[in-house]
Amino acid sequence: MWTQRIMGVAWPAFLAACLLELAVFALVDPLELHSAAQAVGGSRQGIYTAAFFVFWLIGTAACLLTTVLRISPAELNK
Repeated sequence: MWTQRIMGVAWPAFLAACLLELAVFALVDPLELHSAAQAVGGSRQGIYTAAFFVFWLIGTAACLLTTVLRISPAELNK
């Protein structure tokens, strides 16, 4: 049951991160963001990787909040 909940949070968050990564970096060149390029190390691949994990973390938080809010009071009180 917990495995299903974990995957119910992680998988949609992963897909959302993939789509957000595609959408953001189709419009923005990471090397044009001078401060971000310097903070991550300057390479495009480094910025893509860091941004993907940030997007995944945000998606995971949103999915986790949805999962927590869907728990019934009876299940929560067990």
